[in-house]
Amino acid sequence: MRILVADDELAIRSLVAELLTDEGHDVTMAEDGEDAFAKFEVDWHEIILSDIRMPKLTGIELLAKVKEVNEQAQFIIMTSHASIDNSIDALKKGAFDYILKPFEDLDIIVDAVNRASANLSQIRQQHYLLNTLSRQNEELGDLNKKFRELAVRDGLTGLFNHRYASDRLREEFERASRFGRDLAVIFADLDNFKLYNDTHGHQAGDDVLRELGKIMSSMIREPVTVARWGGEEFIIIAPETTAQQACVVAERLRRTVAEHPFPNAEKQPLGHMSLSLGVTTISEAVGSHEVLFNQADEALYQAKGNGRNRTVFSSGEGELRAVRS
Repeated sequence: MRILVADDELAIRSLVAELLTDEGHDVTMAEDGEDAFAKFEVDWHEIILSDIRMPKLTGIELLAKVKEVNEQAQFIIMTSHASIDNSIDALKKGAFDYILKPFEDLDIIVDAVNRASANLSQIRQQHYLLNTLSRQNEELGDLNKKFRELAVRDGLTGLFNHRYASDRLREEFERASRFGRDLAVIFADLDNFKLYNDTHGHQAGDDVLRELGKIMSSMIREPVTVARWGGEEFIIIAPETTAQQACVVAERLRRTVAEHPFPNAEKQPLGHMSLSLGVTTISEAVGSHEVLFNQADEALYQAKGNGRNRTVFSSGEGELRAVRS
């Protein structure tokens, strides 16, 4: 242990220092409180034995300054019977123990230091355990977060999955209905994807879906939700979004996909990869989120039937119209 002995009486500090050195400790001596704190700042000592009455800086003042620097430092007051009240005050302020002078038995000093050393070891062990538990809890929290994220993400594209999208659609529909807010749904399908898979293989098809996922993620931000509905179908759930705004988003996405250099895209029937999209918005005539989804699906079906690579909007009242850029 590194021990600092502070006493303005040379005989006392020399006696204590020699005794503790013989016990195998690394001991530094200081002639007053100010000298003691200066040496403590240079090299933190684990245990400090200090006279309570010293010039320049008293033992109580030294205790306060040491604790500001290192709360774990063990502080033992050396005092006379006349200063015992001050010693009790020192205990209240964080001192570990006090020893009465003159020393009746030098073993009292060794015993106090040994107990202080044991207390310090216990404190360190507690801190180690707390830090370990804190780190493990943090790591567990990170793992739980990752698991929760994996549970709602599509493994291929990194977009949200069908289950998450279904829950989100229901929640957003209920919120929009309750508060009279806008809500748009865009349902998209990658045109002629089966042909692409059959021609170039499923690995190439997966690569296209991954790239499409990246495109959609880069273009669509929260609070809008974009998810892989299944296979080559995707859904976009856009709260606080009007029909006009949703059609703009759908058309921008359609053009981006058509212009993107997917591998072998030029061999597709349209000469490039393309999306067909169905767009719809909530209205008083829509009684449930299932109805809202069916409207978007009907609009998508119309877009594919009209030649693909196009966007169709459904008003929910039987009206289907093509969207022009």
